[in-house]
Order: sequence, then structure tokens, then C-alpha cells
Amino acid sequence: MSEYEPRKVTLNQIGYPVRGQKIAVFTGSESRFEVVEEVTNNVVFEGEAGSSIKDVASGVILRRGDFSAVQQPGQYRIQQGDIRSAAFKITDKPYHDLQQGLLKAFYFYRCGVELTEEYAGPWKHKACHMSEGIVYGKPELRLDSSGGWHDAGDYGKYSGPGAKAVADLLLSYELYPSAFLSPIPIPESDGHTPDILLECKVELDWLFKMQEAQCGGVYHKLTTQNFPGLDVMPEDDTAELYFSPVSATATGDFAGVMAMASRIYKPFDEMYAQKCLDAAKAAWSWLEDHPEVTGFKNPPEISTGEYGDEEDLDERYWAAAELYRVTGEAAYHESFMKLAEQTFPKYMLGWGDMGGYGSVAYLLNGEEKAENLLYISLKEGLLTEARRLMDQSVQDGYLISLKEEDYIWGSNMLVMNNAMLLLLAEHLSGDSNFADCALDHLHYLMGRNVLDISYVTGFGDQSVMHPHHRPSVGDDVILPVPGLVSGGPDRGLHDDYVIEHLQGKPAAQCFADHDQSYSTNEVTIYWNSPAVFVTARFNQ
Repeated sequence: MSEYEPRKVTLNQIGYPVRGQKIAVFTGSESRFEVVEEVTNNVVFEGEAGSSIKDVASGVILRRGDFSAVQQPGQYRIQQGDIRSAAFKITDKPYHDLQQGLLKAFYFYRCGVELTEEYAGPWKHKACHMSEGIVYGKPELRLDSSGGWHDAGDYGKYSGPGAKAVADLLLSYELYPSAFLSPIPIPESDGHTPDILLECKVELDWLFKMQEAQCGGVYHKLTTQNFPGLDVMPEDDTAELYFSPVSATATGDFAGVMAMASRIYKPFDEMYAQKCLDAAKAAWSWLEDHPEVTGFKNPPEISTGEYGDEEDLDERYWAAAELYRVTGEAAYHESFMKLAEQTFPKYMLGWGDMGGYGSVAYLLNGEEKAENLLYISLKEGLLTEARRLMDQSVQDGYLISLKEEDYIWGSNMLVMNNAMLLLLAEHLSGDSNFADCALDHLHYLMGRNVLDISYVTGFGDQSVMHPHHRPSVGDDVILPVPGLVSGGPDRGLHDDYVIEHLQGKPAAQCFADHDQSYSTNEVTIYWNSPAVFVTARFNQ
């Protein structure tokens, strides 16, 4: 499943900030360790790991060693006799290049344009999916479908997940603008509008095409009827494209992200901001006209990703919050308050549970513009959930908030979504302990885990090499497209490859760095997006 054996010393393979806690995890019997300067081989710190911990999720007995006293910028490794860790750096902003790579990944996900060697390097490819799409159930109606981002390891494009990814990126920019001063670069880089907003506009421009012109509802997805082969490059995927029917969840997500975009883009392009707001209002009108609709199901002929979602209250809640925030209109506030009385998750940040975005939008709008008791309730609810995540992290051997049963399909999305919620709690409370816990989640993603693997392609000395990602498989380039976040361990063993190879493994070891393992090693835009948010916090 991997081309190497996990080392007995694991840590963030990128590095650590100068100040703050620095912890390595040891799975060998030796407790003494040294921090060694990589170039000179000088020992700069000697320490002793703590007592043994039996970690259920990972299935190992481990110890943790603290080397926070090392604060001199430089390149280091940890060793115990012949056992050596990855080399890592200590610097003021160790995650700058990582953040740039995670953000540049969205350029590599682009659809409908040529990726040129100037910007894509060896991962260049021709323009793809330029044909008009057929509106399902109306074969005579064909619409422009080009643009946006491919969703994942396949070439489908989905309204809800796309909105979640854009929302994460826009929140990243809103809360941490100084982290986005450097160009990525991308073809649109102009020195005026931050690259992150230029890249989000690629997806927003496509989302406009997903809105029905007459009624304001939003098509759920745009895909071929079936997935293409794993080695098919995007320009060779020439099957007919279909707009799947309108759904309430897609329409709610669209309204939320467009209202959000209208506020963020206004200082840069007032006309574009107004276009976003008009589209958001039209989507909201559709939602009001369709108070009860069934969840989305794939049409019989279409077998691509369904992203079915039976609950649309959370999407409506987010849409109302964003529209109230940008317009200040009482009608949206009243709708939000009524929706807030309903029972659904209000602090989750997943594509299928968007309630967290509604709560965050309302809280970021400020207490003076809120209904007092509701504001207090939502803020305390969010902080309570963040404290729960911190408490869970303390109990985990690798200091993350996942329980054994949380290693599901896309577990790394949970890792990064939870880290994002912790950072939102820091922003709302001023308590830096939330940020410390969030950083532990980034350490896990970048190698401080039982498999000693960086789950981001191209970053870290033992990173994912074989993602379930068609361009990475079909392009004849040895290295995968860089900057892609892999799904991570899935104890449910949901594909044939892991069923054959990972029976009996502990939850956190149910991962295969193999392109056939779509349930553990696929990539998606909405796993990258919270990772951008988290790295941005530490790149200010």
C-alpha cells in the first residue's frame, strides 16, 4: 500500500513555527531522543518522551516527546540511535509554501480551459468538457456547461460541494487576508485582486451557469452518465454531459455562497458583486416558493456521484444568514430566526451539513445586528462544540479530535473541518488554545500520524504518491499533481482494493496509497478548501 515502512518517529514533515508547542510521536521502545541540526549534525536538544499511551484508533503504543525549547530557525531531524525522523524546518512561517500549493491545486482542478506549461508545469493538459450539456428530462435543451472546477478524482462538477469549497476559501480570505499577499501565480494574477478571489471566481462563474434562468433554482450537478476510466485525461472524456435536476440543497448552497461572494467582491468589482447578489436573491425566491421538496436522487441513467441530501434546512439557514448579513433586510433575519428554531446540526462544516456556515455568518455579522438571545446561544453552542473537540484531542494519541468511529470515508475532511471550527472558535473568543489544537490537526495531516505519511501530494518527504485522481494516473508524469489532500483512513473498507489488503487493520491504519482505493485515496476540492483555511491562520 506504500513504498516505505512508517518510521518510529513521526512529526510534521514540513516543520513547526518558531514559537509554540513542538511534539513528536514515538512508537519504539526507546524514550531518549535528540534534536539534530541537519547540516552540521550538531545535537541542539536532548529530551525524554513521556509515558506510554495505548492509542486505540491507531492500534499502537506510543510516547510523545516535547521539543518546544528548540526555537532557533533552521533545518532539523529527530533521532534515537539509528532511528531518524523526517527532516523538518523551524521558521516563522513554515506553511507558506504548503498554503500556496493547497491553493494552486484549484487551478489544477480547472475545467474547460487549457492548463499551460507556464502555470501547470509537467501537469499541463488541453482544454476539456467544452460541449454544451443536456438538461435532464429536456433533451432538446442544451446549455453552456464549461468552466469551474472538477470536483474530485473524476470530472463531475457539483453545485453543493463547489459552494462549500468556495465558502471555505472566502472565509479564509475574510479572516486572514494578510496570508494571501503572495501570488500563486495563476493566469489571472493582476496585482490588484488577491489570487484566492480570482480562483474562486472561476467556480462562481460556473455556478452562475447552474441556475435556471426562469425560476432561480439550481441544477444539482453536471456530469456524464457514468465515470470515465481511471487513466482517461480530461480532454479525452468526451461523453455527453447532463445537467441533473434542480434540488433545494444545491439552491440553498448557491444562495449562501453567492450572497457571501457579493460582500467579499464588492471592494474589487461592484458590478460582479451585484450580479452575485441578484443571483442569490433569485435562488432564495425559489426556496421560498418550494418550502417542501424531496432530497436529490440520481436519475436512473446517471451513476456518477449523487451527493444526495435529504435535509435542506441547513442550506436554507445558511442562505438566510448570508443574505441578512449582506443586505441587512429584516425579512432575511426573520427567516433565519425561524430556521434557527428547527432541529438540525448548526456547527458542522461538511458539504451535507452546512448549518455551521449559517451560524458563523450570523456570529461574524456582530452582536449588535443580532437577536441577543440567539446570538448568545449560537456563540456558546459553537464554543461548546470546539471545547468538545479539544477534549477529544487530548485523549487521542496523535492529538486530533477523531474518535475510532470517525475514521470514515473522507476522514481527513473531518480533521480539517474540525480544525477550521476550532479556529473560528478562536476568532470569536480570542482563546489561542483553540488554535493550538487546530495546529495539532495540521501536524497530523502532514505526517504526525501512525502511517508516517503526508496526506498532501508533493509536500513532505513521504507524501501520497498514487491518488485516485484521473489526471495523475493518465498524464504519464511520475509525480502526482501537487497540493491535493487525500481522503485518509476509512475503517469501513469501502472499495475492493482495501477490502483485499486492509482486513483487520486499526481504524487509523485503514488507508492505501493506491490509485484503485477511491474510498481512502481520492481527492476533492472540499478537502483542500478547509486545509487552505487552516494553513492561512498560521501564515499571517
